[in-house]
Amino acid sequence: MSAFQIYVPATSANLGPGFDSIGIALTKYVTLDCEPADEWFFEVPEQDTSHIPSGKDNLIYKSAIYTANAHGYDSLPPYHVHLTNDVPIARGLGSSSTAVVGGIELANEILDLSMSKYDKLQIACDIEGHPDNVAPAIYGGIMISNYDGDNLDFVRFTKGLETLSWVAVIPSYHLETEKARDLLPTSIPYKQAVHASGTANVLVAALATQDWALAGKMMKQDQWHQPYRKQLIPGFNHVSRLFEEHGSLGLYISGAGPTMVALFNDLDHAKFKDLASKLEGYQVNNLAVDLDGVKTVCNSLTK
Repeated sequence: MSAFQIYVPATSANLGPGFDSIGIALTKYVTLDCEPADEWFFEVPEQDTSHIPSGKDNLIYKSAIYTANAHGYDSLPPYHVHLTNDVPIARGLGSSSTAVVGGIELANEILDLSMSKYDKLQIACDIEGHPDNVAPAIYGGIMISNYDGDNLDFVRFTKGLETLSWVAVIPSYHLETEKARDLLPTSIPYKQAVHASGTANVLVAALATQDWALAGKMMKQDQWHQPYRKQLIPGFNHVSRLFEEHGSLGLYISGAGPTMVALFNDLDHAKFKDLASKLEGYQVNNLAVDLDGVKTVCNSLTK
C-alpha cells in the first residue's frame, strides 16, 4: 500500500454576519503524512499533545471510521499518521474541521472510495452538524452553505479573490466554541433579526459582485454574534482601530474567536510589516484564499 500526504486548509467562518453559513478556506494547513503500519498511531506535534490524542480517540480516526462505516466497511487498515499542524487549536480557524475533513479524506484514500467533494461534504455535515467550516475546507474558496439535517445546499465563490489579503491576528490563548456560543442570546427582537439578515444578504451580494469595500463594511456590522463574543477578546477594540487606521476594508471575529481577520485589497509588504510590529503578543499572518480545498498527494514509498 502506498504512503500519501493529505493537506487540509484552515478555514474562517461567518465573515461577520454570515453566521453559521459562510466560510472561507485560507492558506494555513494541517498536513497528514500517512503510511501503512501495524497499528493506528497519530504522531502529534509536541505543543498539541495535550489537545490531540494519539490513538483511535483522535477525531481524525473517528471521522475516518465513520466514513468507512457509511460505505459498509467495519474497519480500516492501520496507518501511522504524522501531523504537521499550522492551524492553531481552539482559535477560530477551523481546527476541528481540519480533523473531520482530514479523516474523511483518509478513509477515501485508504479504501479507494472515489468520493466526490459533495459526498465528502455530506458526511462532514453529518459529523459536524453544520457546513460553515467543513464546506470551504473541502471545496476551497468562499462557501455559502445551508444544511438542515436532510437538505444540503451551497454556492461557491472563487472569482477575484486572488488580489485580496486576509490578515489573521491570532491571540496566544484558546477559546472553546462552547463558551463563545453560551454568550449568545436565545432570541433577538424581530426587527433586529430582519436587519441582521439584511446585512448578511448584502455581504453575500458584495462577495458575489466582488465589491470588496462593501463586503468589508458589512463584516463590521454583524448583529448575530460579534457584539456578544467580542467581550471574550480583550484586544478586539484595539486591533479593530489599528486595522482601520491602516486601511483595512473590514475586520471580523473568525468563527467563535479569538482570532480576528482583517480584509485588505492589495496589501503591500511594508504596511503588513508595520501592522505586525504593532501587534506584539499576537501571531500575525498575511494569508490568501485557498482555492482548492483538501487534497491528497501520493508518494512513491510502498510497503
